[in-house]
Amino acid sequence: MQAGEGALSVMGPRPMDLSSITPYNGSGSKQRTSSLLSPIMLLTGHQSGIYTMKFNPSGTVVASGSHDREIFLWHVSGECKNFMVLKGHKNAILDLQWTTDGSQIISASPDKTLRAWDVETGKQIKKMAEHSSFVNSCCPSRRGPPLVVSGSDDGTAKLWDLRQRGAIQTFPDKYQITAVGFSDASDKIYTGGIDNDVKIWDLRRNEVTMTLEGHQNMITGMQLSPDGSYLLTNGMDSTLRIWDMRPYAPQNRCVKIMEGHQHNVEQNLLKCGWSPDGSKVTAGSSDRMVYIWDTTSRRILYKLPGHTGSVNECVFHPTEPIIGSCSSDKQIYLGEI
Repeated sequence: MQAGEGALSVMGPRPMDLSSITPYNGSGSKQRTSSLLSPIMLLTGHQSGIYTMKFNPSGTVVASGSHDREIFLWHVSGECKNFMVLKGHKNAILDLQWTTDGSQIISASPDKTLRAWDVETGKQIKKMAEHSSFVNSCCPSRRGPPLVVSGSDDGTAKLWDLRQRGAIQTFPDKYQITAVGFSDASDKIYTGGIDNDVKIWDLRRNEVTMTLEGHQNMITGMQLSPDGSYLLTNGMDSTLRIWDMRPYAPQNRCVKIMEGHQHNVEQNLLKCGWSPDGSKVTAGSSDRMVYIWDTTSRRILYKLPGHTGSVNECVFHPTEPIIGSCSSDKQIYLGEI
């Protein structure tokens, strides 16, 4: 199979069919913890560095976005085949997200557009083209109407309703916006950029109601915790920070700082993510490692090797102990943890 067809390689020898074998828990045998075919699966096929990847809400499909301008969809089961390619962007894909129901993918690109894709058909269903520069980040709302927020180098965040034409609100900032997020109740948006601060915008009042200061360099990624109470941010100061977003939280909302991963001169927008139960966080690193921290102790639990380029995003599987990572080395790993 050619690499371009989403060829698969499995680390080490091909696994045999284990369905008829009783697991042995003594020394010398590792109990498998997931439904992956092999403890580590390597997904190849992208022609260029991969900047972003996400599991769909049910965990059956992973989507990846690359500098090659294409979005690949891969099965998480079996041989992890690439079964669909979404084409249309005129430049790299910097960020992609699944809508909450898993029926659509939203993507952001330096071609100044956001696009919405129907996952069933692979067709582009909406092109959002009102930014005047690179679109770095996008995030769909978790509940309520189908809203999406985008952040751009043009210094604005824009709010889109997928059922309407054009942006429904624009939030002007002085600096490039490199990361965006939605509050759990979908009544606020979060923006981070090259001024190192996280701003919280009230959608009804159309203004910044709070600024979170602490990062010493630009913010490259952010994600709200599964329970909606905490915001995780990744900064080029090589720290991950957890902020308490609950309404009556104390004045200093930065409750945790995690360190160990690195950013480098490539200045890729390294993302960050939560485990489904909120007990762990993960981020890629320019030192080619996948980092996983315990949120309570702030200790590094895992530092996983394998990639030969900057790891740009790592994501936890929604239901199984699997971590996915994508890298500038054009490769994706799915591994058991």
